[in-house]
Amino acid sequence: MGCGRGAPRQRLRAWAELLRVSALFSVPGDALAGAAAVGRRPGRGTALAIGASLCLYEAGMALNDWADRDEDAVDRPHRPIPSGRISPAAALGAAGVLTAAGLALAARAGRPALTVATGLAATVWAYDLHLKHTKAGPAAMAAARSLDLLLGATAAVAATGTATRTGAGAAGGARRPDNVAGPRTMADALRTPGPGPVILPPPARGGLTGALPALPAALVLGAHTYGVTAVSRHETQGGSTGTPLAVLATTTALAAAVLGEWRGRWGQRPEGLATTGPATVGPAPHPEARLARAAGSGSGPGRAASPEGILGWAAALGVTSQPGGGFPGQSAAPGATPQPEGTLGSGLPGWAPAGPGGGAVPAARPQSLLGRTVADPTRLLTLALTGAYLRTAGPPLLHAALNPSPPLTQRAVGGGIRAMIPLQAALAARAGSPVTGLAVMGLVPLARSLARKVSLT
Repeated sequence: MGCGRGAPRQRLRAWAELLRVSALFSVPGDALAGAAAVGRRPGRGTALAIGASLCLYEAGMALNDWADRDEDAVDRPHRPIPSGRISPAAALGAAGVLTAAGLALAARAGRPALTVATGLAATVWAYDLHLKHTKAGPAAMAAARSLDLLLGATAAVAATGTATRTGAGAAGGARRPDNVAGPRTMADALRTPGPGPVILPPPARGGLTGALPALPAALVLGAHTYGVTAVSRHETQGGSTGTPLAVLATTTALAAAVLGEWRGRWGQRPEGLATTGPATVGPAPHPEARLARAAGSGSGPGRAASPEGILGWAAALGVTSQPGGGFPGQSAAPGATPQPEGTLGSGLPGWAPAGPGGGAVPAARPQSLLGRTVADPTRLLTLALTGAYLRTAGPPLLHAALNPSPPLTQRAVGGGIRAMIPLQAALAARAGSPVTGLAVMGLVPLARSLARKVSLT
C-alpha cells in the first residue's frame, strides 16, 4: 500500500527533474521584458507569449535529455532516463506535444508571433539534436533566448494592433486594446474633434517591425545566455578557468550596458540631454502616446490650429519648444521682438533663447548622473535590479574560476540561470515599466524555493 501511494509521487518527481521545473521561473520575464521594451503593458498577447515560451522551454528540456541519454548514462546516471524512471519514447513524445502546444498558443497571439515562435522552436530542436556539441552551441542557445524575448514583444504589438482595428470598426469605437502603454489608443488619437478627417495619421508599426525596439534588450539577454551555455559545457568534468573568467567579464559589461548613458532608454531620447525647457525633463514618452496627446489637443490638417495644438504636434514629432513656449528664432517673452531668421545659435539644441542683451546664450548643462539617479525612482530601481543581477551571477563564476571543479561549475551555471530573472527585471525597468520589473523580480523567491527540491542543471 505504501509503495503504491509513493509510485505516482516518484513519477511526478521524475518528470519534474526531466523538465527542470525549477528553471521555469526564468521564462516569463522574457515576454514581460519584451512587452515593456515596445512600450506595452502586459495583456492577452503577453499571456499567450508566456504560455508558448513555457511550453517550448520544457520541450527543449525533454528533448535535451532524450538526445543526451547515452552521455548521461556515463556522466549522470541519476538522471530520469538513464535511471529508468522515464522511457526515452515518453521523453521524445513529451517534447513533440509541448512543441505543438507552444506553437498553438503563439498562433493565438497572431501570425507575427507564430513566425517568431516557429523560429524559436526550430532553434531549440536544432540545438538539442545537433548544435549542442558544436562550436555553434552557445550561439544557438543565445539566439533561442533572444527570440523568446522578441516573441513577447511581437505578441504584445500584434495584440495591440488587433484590438485597435477592432475598436475602430465597432460602433463608436468602444473596444479598447489589451495592452497599450498610455491612456489613449491610436484609434482615439485619429478620431479628434473637427469637420474633416486627419489626413496625416501617425505611422503605425505592427507585427515584426513593431518589435524592433526590443532588439537591444534581446541582444543583452542573448549575450548572457551565451555565457551561461559556454560555462555549462564544462559542468560534468570541470577543468576550465578561462571560461568562467571571460563570462564574469561579460556579465559586468552587460550590467554596464543596462545602466549605460550613451543612449538613455533604448528607443527614446537620452535623458538629461534636452535641457532647453522644463517640458523636456524626465523620460521621453512613447511615440504613440505623444501622438495621442497631440491629436487630443484639437490641431491637425483641416481645422484651425490652436497654439496648444501646434505645440502638441511639434512635441509628437520630436520638436521641443524653447522655455516659455517660444519657437526657434522667436523670443519667448510676450511682446518681445522676434529674432531675425538665421540669428547665430537661435533654435539650436543646447542654446537658450535670446537674453536681454540679444544673441543666443548656451543653455544650462545637463544634470549629473548621480543627480538624475537620485531624482528618478525608476532609475534607482534599475540600478538595484542590475546590482541583484551581478550579485546572483558574479560570485559563483568567480568561485568556478578559482576552483574549476564540476560542483562549482554546476553552481556557476545555476547562478547564471537564476540571474536571468533580475536581468529581465532590470531590462523592464530600464524600458520604463517599473511595476513589470518588480513583478518579474517577485519570481526570485519562488525559483529559489523550488531549486532546493529540483536541480537547475
